[in-house]
Amino acid sequence: MIAFLSGRVHSFTQDWVIIENQGIGYRVFFAHPEALSLNQQVSLYTYHYIREDEQSLYGFLSMDEYDLFVKLISVKGLGCKTASNILAASTFERIIMAIEVSDVAYLKTMPGIGAKTASQIILDLKGKLVATHTKEQTGNPQLMDAMEALKSLGYKPGEISSIQKDLVQSTAKTSDEYVKVALGLLLKRKVG
Repeated sequence: MIAFLSGRVHSFTQDWVIIENQGIGYRVFFAHPEALSLNQQVSLYTYHYIREDEQSLYGFLSMDEYDLFVKLISVKGLGCKTASNILAASTFERIIMAIEVSDVAYLKTMPGIGAKTASQIILDLKGKLVATHTKEQTGNPQLMDAMEALKSLGYKPGEISSIQKDLVQSTAKTSDEYVKVALGLLLKRKVG
């Protein structure tokens, strides 16, 4: 099993990225192409999906997102592509919050998720997700406000989730401070 890939971003689309590593290009399904730029050096945690007629790699910027993906595909009736689409449509923290507070209406807004699947996700995963990360998010209304502000400024969920861990570890206290730190991190990623 391929646990992670490090290399140069050769090319990417809305659905996948090709990572070049020592002359070999690996096509990886990836939910957040907006977090990438050509020729950027990246490391992605990967889930290696193997079936009789298919082998695919799914990539994630953080281990938390990888863990959530693995838990989502353990839900009856939820496949890799649907789980990847869920992660592309929302932030890691918002998905966990929706599951923990049984927000079926929010989960139904995800691509490919109906009422029955949303209820199954909640039934299977509520209380089993990364507890410490969720507590950090739900216990910090200033950070949640800052994330909403970034969304209203036009940043995509993938861009926001790619800097989430850095924001949690920052010394910011107010929503405005979190937004300033976030904008600095996002600018650095685009330039870098």
